[in-house]
Amino acid sequence: MSALWEPTTVGRMRLPHRLALAPMTRSRALPDGTPGPLAAEYYAQRAALGLLITEGVQPSDDGQGYLNTPGIYRPAHVAGWRTIADAVHERGGHLVLQLMHVGRMSHPDNTPHHRQSLAPSAVAPGIEMFTPSGRRPAPRPRAMTSADIRRTVAEFRDAAGKAVEAGADGVEIHAANGYLLHQFLSPNANLRIDGYGGSIPARSRFTIEVAAAVADEIGADRVGIRISPGLLIGGIDEGPDAAVQYRHLVGELAPLGLAYLHVVQSSDEVLLRDLRALWPGALLVLRAGRSVQSVADDIDAGVADVVPVARWALANPDLVDRIRAGAPLNDADPVTFYGGGAAGYTDYPALASIST
Repeated sequence: MSALWEPTTVGRMRLPHRLALAPMTRSRALPDGTPGPLAAEYYAQRAALGLLITEGVQPSDDGQGYLNTPGIYRPAHVAGWRTIADAVHERGGHLVLQLMHVGRMSHPDNTPHHRQSLAPSAVAPGIEMFTPSGRRPAPRPRAMTSADIRRTVAEFRDAAGKAVEAGADGVEIHAANGYLLHQFLSPNANLRIDGYGGSIPARSRFTIEVAAAVADEIGADRVGIRISPGLLIGGIDEGPDAAVQYRHLVGELAPLGLAYLHVVQSSDEVLLRDLRALWPGALLVLRAGRSVQSVADDIDAGVADVVPVARWALANPDLVDRIRAGAPLNDADPVTFYGGGAAGYTDYPALASIST
């Protein structure tokens, strides 16, 4: 795994190795969207990972889909994230806030304003959401108007500015996993014929506009973007032209000079190599189900510069030390993934505490 421990630069961040913390929803924010009281400890515990990409952070009331997720659009949110950024920086890590607008992946009972969700088209995702009254179908969203689109782009811009104000080293735009930008990219969720849908360039337009606005606000070298080609999630089906869609999208994003592209890799290895060739900056590749022994394979193969990790990092605050030492890993407890207090959040033991 020698390649895993080589330093690298991603945007403005000089990283000590090629591991990173992948974004994971933990649903422990306060009801107003301020990060919870244990969040600074949680992220600081994992600062040795170098690059910490946070859980999804909504840029507005409309962007929230799940209960107890954090925001970055009010003064209290900025103050909360400042505490986290300071704690991570004190331990030598870098903090990147993932800006996540869920679009139709929402329920009015989970949002501050209880309004109908927004999406490119009025197409329900066909999934159920956890709500205060239990699991309920995600309702049909409202198709966004041109004014809604302009306002949402402005919300992403403003959220990015507030993230930097809070001390974050940058932001990651979430254009994956079935959320709003992914919905615009997907022909079964985007039925528009107004310049934001109906063709591959038109379906890509909203994502490109968001990325350009965020880069203009905080500097392109503070901005990453996440995509998930071919991922069937949240009712998304990108159809037979998915590879063409992503080659176009990445080709259009590349001239912006963003800090990194983060790919959730599912199955198309040819497409991944094509994206590597198209992308001039750092490429992060997240693969589910890989083994610890194979974690550096994409780096060795030249298709990744950094490999984010999720569940391993969730359950092992000292993951870097464990991998270096070839030590066993704690198992993650799915019961405590979402919501709750310290249990399954900040109480996973480190090797030092186990051996004493």
